[in-house]
Amino acid sequence: MPINFYELEKLSSDEIAKILKRSEIDISEFQQQVVPIIKNVQDRGDLALLEYNEKFDQAKMTPQQLKVTEAEFEQARKNLDPEIKAVIEKSAVNIKKFHEAQMPEEMWFTQIDNGIMAGEKITPITSIGLYVPRGKGSFPSVMMMLCIPAIIAKVPQVIVCTPPTADGRVDDASLVTAEICGIKEVYKVGGAHAIAAMAYGTETIPKVHKTLGPGNSYVSAAKRLLYGAIDVGTPAGPSEAIILCDENVDPKIAALDLLIEAEHGPDSTALLVTHSRQLAEQVEKLLPDLINDLPEKRQKFCQTVLSNYGGIVITKDLNASIQFVNDFAPEHLEVLVKEPMDALNKIVNAGEILLGPYTPITIGNFSLGVNAILPTGGFAKTFSCVTVHDFMKRSSIGYVTQEGYDNIKDVARKFAEYEGFPSHANAIKKRPF
Repeated sequence: MPINFYELEKLSSDEIAKILKRSEIDISEFQQQVVPIIKNVQDRGDLALLEYNEKFDQAKMTPQQLKVTEAEFEQARKNLDPEIKAVIEKSAVNIKKFHEAQMPEEMWFTQIDNGIMAGEKITPITSIGLYVPRGKGSFPSVMMMLCIPAIIAKVPQVIVCTPPTADGRVDDASLVTAEICGIKEVYKVGGAHAIAAMAYGTETIPKVHKTLGPGNSYVSAAKRLLYGAIDVGTPAGPSEAIILCDENVDPKIAALDLLIEAEHGPDSTALLVTHSRQLAEQVEKLLPDLINDLPEKRQKFCQTVLSNYGGIVITKDLNASIQFVNDFAPEHLEVLVKEPMDALNKIVNAGEILLGPYTPITIGNFSLGVNAILPTGGFAKTFSCVTVHDFMKRSSIGYVTQEGYDNIKDVARKFAEYEGFPSHANAIKKRPF
């Protein structure tokens, strides 16, 4: 099985740039395909959504079937395995605890000077549209990661769009999860057309102010194109991970964890980054058997990823490995080194940082409590993981008494005059006190 095996010091700058670019390298191609989809949804609303549901998800539906009904929620509760429901509920408790700890004060002030107060008022965004993918499986974990912080942040209107199954349903686990989180407004539509529907609104799906949630390259392309029509939130595209290792890690652990994100899909990225050639070669030998143990579909995904956007990167030392991590800015980062806390101090760009062999991405993705909706495509250099703050906004507040006004009025007036704004200055000079 071919696996990309890179020696960082021997690569040209163009070759390194290609690795760092991963699936983002092809985003312009997807944007060209998405433009007519967005326009069609904007012009034709529900009818366009129904056509795309049939084309992309093989789901023949009527407009009345786009929204999940109470009867469908009830049936999902009956259908779902009680053991799976218990797993969801336990994970939801951990995720809720973590996000409740993030909540800011609703309002705060500080004294800037005598008679001058400034602060902030934090309020929830009025309407949010959450996108939960389904293309390669059912993802109730994504539903939790999005719905829980939205509810904790007290967003007044929260809707969910998720692709339908071929028989025009939403999978039972996702519906039960939405209900556990407190969300009942769920629509059966996915892909780029779902993002367009939330941006512009249709006869059935309301227009919202912001959308959040991961998706494939088509969803990512739609978000790029719709920036401005809607706040597109954290750039969460195809899955990606770096497993950062030194010579002390068990190669089987490194190999197992390398496949976690690789099995998501052919456009994912999974890289093992290490300065230990011996470890790299051991992992390379272990991978074929581990992949062959997977179901055929996941085998193909992993094989494609490791020969396309993923593979093994050899560096000269641990510091060089960490520098590569910071340049790459991965969505998920596992730190499997002897002194993970030392490495942590040097890592500045990563959506999430999971430390040690007992913290695989699997635990972070589902049950640890941290949010697994993370920036991809290198955007971890400027974006953060999804938090309650993504569902809130800040308004600056100022309050000045007469004493404060007398102390600062001439400073502000002179500033206005210097920048050439006479009306600004007159508002102070000609004030009747």
